[in-house]
Amino acid sequence: MTLSNQAGIESVAPWRDATLPIDERVDALIAEMSVAEKVAQLYGVWVGASDDGEDVAPHQHDMDDHVDFDAILPMGLGQLTRPFGTAPVDPATGALSLQRAQQRIMAANRFGIPALAHEECLAGFATWGATAYPVPLSWGASFDPDLVREMGRRIGDDMRSVGVHQGLAPVLDVVRDARWGRVEETIGEDPYLVGTVATAYIQGVESAGVIATLKHFVGYSASKGGRNLAPVSVGPRELADVLLPPFEMAIRESGVRSVMNSYTDLDGIPTAADASLLTGLLRDEWGFEGTVVADYFSIAFLKELHRYSEEWTDAARDALAAGIDVELPTVKTFGPAFVRAVEDGEVDGGLIDRALRRVLRQKAELGMLDAAWSPVPSALADRDGASEDVRGSVDLDPAANRDLARRLAEEAVVLLSNDGTLPLARPKRIAVVGPTAADPYAVLGCYSFPSHVGVRHPEIPIGISLPTLQDAVAAEFPDAEIVYAQGTTVDGGETEGFDAAAAAASAADVVVLALGDRAGLFGRGTSGEGCDVADLSLPGAQQALLDAVLDSGTPTVVTLLAGRPYALGSAPERAAAIVQTFFAGEEGTAAISGVLSGRVNPSGRLPVSVPRDPGAQPSTYLAATLARRSEVSNIDPTAAFAFGHGLGYSHFVWADAAASAAEMGVDGSVTVSIHVGNAGERDGVEVVQLYVHDPVASVVRPVQRLIGYARVPLRVGDRVRVSFEVPADLVSFTGADGHRRVEPGAIDFGFGRSSAEIVATRTVRVTGDVRHVGSRRALHAKVDVTPE
Repeated sequence: MTLSNQAGIESVAPWRDATLPIDERVDALIAEMSVAEKVAQLYGVWVGASDDGEDVAPHQHDMDDHVDFDAILPMGLGQLTRPFGTAPVDPATGALSLQRAQQRIMAANRFGIPALAHEECLAGFATWGATAYPVPLSWGASFDPDLVREMGRRIGDDMRSVGVHQGLAPVLDVVRDARWGRVEETIGEDPYLVGTVATAYIQGVESAGVIATLKHFVGYSASKGGRNLAPVSVGPRELADVLLPPFEMAIRESGVRSVMNSYTDLDGIPTAADASLLTGLLRDEWGFEGTVVADYFSIAFLKELHRYSEEWTDAARDALAAGIDVELPTVKTFGPAFVRAVEDGEVDGGLIDRALRRVLRQKAELGMLDAAWSPVPSALADRDGASEDVRGSVDLDPAANRDLARRLAEEAVVLLSNDGTLPLARPKRIAVVGPTAADPYAVLGCYSFPSHVGVRHPEIPIGISLPTLQDAVAAEFPDAEIVYAQGTTVDGGETEGFDAAAAAASAADVVVLALGDRAGLFGRGTSGEGCDVADLSLPGAQQALLDAVLDSGTPTVVTLLAGRPYALGSAPERAAAIVQTFFAGEEGTAAISGVLSGRVNPSGRLPVSVPRDPGAQPSTYLAATLARRSEVSNIDPTAAFAFGHGLGYSHFVWADAAASAAEMGVDGSVTVSIHVGNAGERDGVEVVQLYVHDPVASVVRPVQRLIGYARVPLRVGDRVRVSFEVPADLVSFTGADGHRRVEPGAIDFGFGRSSAEIVATRTVRVTGDVRHVGSRRALHAKVDVTPE
């Protein structure tokens, strides 16, 4: 856009002038906008890119009042919702469709402002043909933030290359009840693990120039009964010490530029209308300066579900007042009635300007207000723009992506138990049994494109290579005879296939029994959003199949391809080995097979506990004494395999634990360390976990709490000293007065192979008076690994 001065010389409008400070540009633009133009920047429209390269088209859905695209564009548009993730589309023609939509949007509004395009990216860019990486629960199992950061960067690069500006990930919810269907989307049940891994992922995405989005702020995973979109009634200390720390870490350390609210209510206050969270804590205390985007339809839910707001306009006002800036996925409450309410003074126009300033600042930071900004994405920069010429020219699943997916999948495989059967010694006949053995979707989570969208388009190829576990085992053991029997389906409950499964097992040298989940949405799967369960029994008749195969007497390797942990009955005692994976992505079956053969030395560790009793829920390792086994209750919540547990094929020796001092001040630090050596016969990776135990505190504390970890590769014969320099802030907690504090007294630092296997403990006394610490406290121990 150009302006003419009195001499008739054209000049660039100030908001288009990239040489001016961003705030000055944004203020100049806001001053020129009408109320309708302002509000139009505060909502998205759900669209689908065209597979023939033509313009995007509005997507119809349950809460849609039908959006007239032509009618709204003259006012401008804030966001385009999931142009690639709504239906299968060739990546190149989809990019061309998005480019043409942006050109249309810019031409239609008088300021030439493009829309910000967002997509899901929970386990990879959620579009047809893009790499399906392991789900976040597998990220947690890797205990490898560096590799997750690398994945985040690659996902961000792929999205940016086709014109996407924002990704709706990661999920920072801490697992509190594994019955919740969205466990697969989380990183685990420990806030420190969640915070460190999520922060790394965000850093990767943001380094690609794509906006990452923290979700779901906050408390979503602590719903009553493990039910999706259910009330939450956590206490203030659980909120402060378990649910909030991952978000705080990410805000402080990742450079994240967007936050998405939770659907839930916290003790009766819907998060979408909670100014104490979205403004007081997030912005005033933590200093967040980015945008808060509404989880899909959550502003409308203030009226429809929470019964908090009387009319649509009230819901829009309440959300804006709380601190939400953008209505997603489409315009519902921010429509014409709301615009009139603002124009008539019924809604404070200052709320609009506050949100608009954040939105326009973000667009300016992305270069989208610059006069030189082009809607042509980098993937099409050298193309002539004809759809028939670009089709097939963009590869979102190249070899480098698959290699990264492979490395992460291999690191995420958790070997739970092994009687020496693994690695397999060249078996002649392998029975591959179970409902997930021949299912290519068994490695995919709910928000993978094939499971989320592709299943609605069976006429379209999956778009990526997804070898089944049966295929992968056959490739890994080319000299073995592979016999397959399904036994039962994932959740159908059939038992008529048991005899064939038992017969196949009896005639084999070893059984690979593949159990687990089918990801889906809202009850269409056994794991995923809205796929909550009453207890943690294996779905359908899988437990009965497991028992029948174990009864065959053939050594059985139980393999879990699942989205959550399940109780496994007598398998921990009877199975030859148990291999746990959490939807390990397109390279997941090869990773499992590599563990079976020994090609891969497993190094994954459990990010969530595996229960022994399917009904002893909710339960996590972050438990106080009263939450553990006792003589006054007949329910034993003790896990079959604890948080942090995982075996490998190397033998590591831990010794000589030490503390640099017997005391540290309430504002001091201490270094604790331990020797770790590889005394086995093959190179491997050990994961050293540091836990804190507070014997006496002014409020009840968990018996163990993770405060640091180190993933340590060791060659045969290598020996290192692993040291953690621990600031006193890491032993702080929220006291009875609601303030975070460091208290004097004894603290036990435990070096653990898991939360239940503490190898060595060193006690350090904290000295001085109670010290209150704020949100600028230290969040990490400094880790050092020194060869000896």
